[in-house]
Amino acid sequence: MASNKILVIDDTTVVRAKIREMLPPSFEVIEANDGLQGYNLILEEKFNLIILDFLLPKMSGWEIFQNIQVKPELRKIPLVIMSGSKEEVTEKLVEPFEYFEFLGKPFDKAQLINAIKSAIAKSKKGQEGLNQPQSTSDVNGVDSLNDIKSLNDKIVKMQLEIDGLKKQVNQIVAFIKQKIK
Repeated sequence: MASNKILVIDDTTVVRAKIREMLPPSFEVIEANDGLQGYNLILEEKFNLIILDFLLPKMSGWEIFQNIQVKPELRKIPLVIMSGSKEEVTEKLVEPFEYFEFLGKPFDKAQLINAIKSAIAKSKKGQEGLNQPQSTSDVNGVDSLNDIKSLNDKIVKMQLEIDGLKKQVNQIVAFIKQKIK
């Protein structure tokens, strides 16, 4: 078994094959063709590196990144995020990228290897920070996916209350109109 297990999550077969060809044979490359499959593999197996496309079907690279950031054991894994458009990534994540390395598509072997080295260095730097007590805040300052779910539940409740109030206001207006006639 290879000592360097890499997960490549990309919906394009050519990109996955290109990465496999560019890496030395000592790397065991596991491939996922959509975000959900990739995220499930991240949860099931231990990887030394994740190479993640930002735009994916079923679960986006952005969603995978958010899920990784709230789990300290996953945040330790070096991460390379790929995209044909850096702007897609910078719309969600502000530079400088502290927790991952960005790799623009298309790329060559030297760019891939440099991105991997940089991701490993950033991961080591991030692990030093993990040893110190801190919050597991993601890039937007939300402590966890549970907090997001809780906020979404509150939004749903508030929307139901708003809808109820609108209905009451409409009934009052209708009643007043009827009395004015």
